[in-house]
Amino acid sequence: MPTDIDVAANLKAVRDRIDAAAIAANRDPATVSLIAVSKTHDAPRIFPAIAAGHTIFGENRVQEAQAKWPPLRAAHPACRLHLIGPLQTNKVRDAVALFDVIETLDRLKLARALSDACQRSERAVACFIQVNTGEEPQKAGVAPLDAPELIDQCREMDGLNVVGLMCIPPQDEEPSPHFALLADIAARHGLPRLSMGMSADFETGITFGATDVRVGTAVFGPRGTKAGLDG
Repeated sequence: MPTDIDVAANLKAVRDRIDAAAIAANRDPATVSLIAVSKTHDAPRIFPAIAAGHTIFGENRVQEAQAKWPPLRAAHPACRLHLIGPLQTNKVRDAVALFDVIETLDRLKLARALSDACQRSERAVACFIQVNTGEEPQKAGVAPLDAPELIDQCREMDGLNVVGLMCIPPQDEEPSPHFALLADIAARHGLPRLSMGMSADFETGITFGATDVRVGTAVFGPRGTKAGLDG
């Protein structure tokens, strides 16, 4: 892993770009949250981000987050953690105990498990419903035409706090139509938050109303594993 990455400088550069994109879209920059995606990076790489005042981080796997975040959060209780990777039902209890936001709710069975775990733990974990806007068979997420039904079903469940929608556009397609589709579904259902945009396209996401952008490589540098839910 490279050792010459200036995480604090990268954070500032990304934040400046977020601010500029928001202003260009006639939005308040404060309405866009930066999720610094720390997956596959160890604690020493995360320390400079925390020291620079950043508090919102994203992880892809429950097990990896369990291994590194409890001591980090004990030392820095202001930190908030988003799960941005697929969640299996057998990991729901652990995810609810550790994460503040789960961005990958995509099916009824998972919604029921999350509802139960949130009620049992008395934790109001915010959830995004992941929409597979490109309808890619290899990718998680509810199909756009099925999203309204899942949204309604989730809203009927006690303890389940659905706050918005998330998507990951196909890598080989222009992201704008996918962001526009997600924003339209959210608007029709009164969902205020949109998690969309990664290192390569977060400015476009902001143009279409993103409230949360997931940026990994542009902050922490390249990872040793293949790309996932951040850029």
